[in-house]
Amino acid sequence: MTDKKPNLPPWDSETALAQRPGWQNVKSHVAFQNPWITVESHDVVAPTGRSAHYGVVRFANRAIGVLPLFDDGTVPMVGQARFALGSYSWEIPEGGAPFDEDPLDGAKRELREEAGLIAANWTQIAQLELSNSVTDEVAVCYLATGLSEGDVEPDDTEVFAHARVPFRDLLEAVKNNQVRDVLTVVSVWRVYHMAVTGDLPPHLRDAIVG
Repeated sequence: MTDKKPNLPPWDSETALAQRPGWQNVKSHVAFQNPWITVESHDVVAPTGRSAHYGVVRFANRAIGVLPLFDDGTVPMVGQARFALGSYSWEIPEGGAPFDEDPLDGAKRELREEAGLIAANWTQIAQLELSNSVTDEVAVCYLATGLSEGDVEPDDTEVFAHARVPFRDLLEAVKNNQVRDVLTVVSVWRVYHMAVTGDLPPHLRDAIVG
């Protein structure tokens, strides 16, 4: 799902965008579908004019990530086994929200379900296209502060481990490729940037950068 009006970088323009060749879809069919994804097979004409065959994974939900930050500069992290890569992943609380749901409502739900937390303050920090060469999956990430405790509510396929980690340790783990989940990596770097540029309240900035 993309915005109808493109949000272009300062070196581009809608006029230039309209003059560029795009992809043409000639024929398509659904190869696989479940409640979360649809895999489509497409016969296409590429922007070069050459015929090609393309596969696309379409997602039923928008991805949501939440970086919860306590006043002391610690971040609640969630550990879980991930099937696709056969790996164990430490991540910020994250999940999916239907496209007809306000993404902030989805973020509040994921924070409560995965970390057992409620936040008083929310800031959107990133909008992402996660693998735009072969999927249409998009994501929204938030910074959540003013945290209070609730109850963890995992679904019936999730077994979580939890750790409350100093932000500086989390940043080092990202730098050392020990935390690789893309929503987590982007959110950590974005919040660090907010700290060093003065876009966080002083007590949070000091907890992160000293």
